[in-house]
Amino acid sequence: MVSNMSQSERAVVVIPARFASSRYPGKPLVKLLGKPMILWVAELAEKAIGQENVYIATDDERIKSVVEDAGFKTVMTGPALTGTDRLAQAAEQIDADIFINVQGDEPLADPSDILKVLDQKQSHPEFVINGFSYLNDDEDPSNINIPKVITTEDDRLVYMSRAPIPGFKDHENAPKRYKKQVCIYAFSKHELSAFGSLTRKSLLEKSEDIEILRFLEFGKTIKMIETKPGSYAVDAPSDVEIVEEAMKSRGFKNETL
Repeated sequence: MVSNMSQSERAVVVIPARFASSRYPGKPLVKLLGKPMILWVAELAEKAIGQENVYIATDDERIKSVVEDAGFKTVMTGPALTGTDRLAQAAEQIDADIFINVQGDEPLADPSDILKVLDQKQSHPEFVINGFSYLNDDEDPSNINIPKVITTEDDRLVYMSRAPIPGFKDHENAPKRYKKQVCIYAFSKHELSAFGSLTRKSLLEKSEDIEILRFLEFGKTIKMIETKPGSYAVDAPSDVEIVEEAMKSRGFKNETL
């Protein structure tokens, strides 16, 4: 793939990590196969882009201690409306041009997908880039913890919702497969600055509790990139067993720390 951006431009992965999650307090440090989830995510980002280009953005000393003891860099932020707002704060402290946001609750994200999102941002610097895949067979489209995605036929985001979309009038027109968001994003520093300059959530963003909608509401085109299937996010304590079983099935070993 030929990049439209200068080879001298630097790309980094920033993983936002908040301890005080309303749905699952302490989630970044929950143990999966004996190791804190945030470290699994940091290590898959390291495989994609190198440890020197991986940062964890947090406002919690407990998270900072765990990731720095494992050799990763942290950027301390203040309170933030969303993970992307936290990323915007971190971007002010990091000398880079492309910022890839990998959510700290997706330990099954594939490193090759991080590079795929990066490649697309390099090829389409005018767009925000976000990943999607199709729901796994055991995932329920009505699960409000899973943002569903509808796109144009050339994969530009139309809308994202916690409701099962698209809707249908007649059952024969029901979608055969639903798309879901995979929380790997790519932004420029300018895009993050514009996002973070709004000191409130936009209307649809607040209603759906999906931060990428802030870009959409203010006219920014979001290009959705299909990633490998099989990703699971840890949104609630009940997801831990599901994710651990999926990790075991893919050869992850118990790494009790």
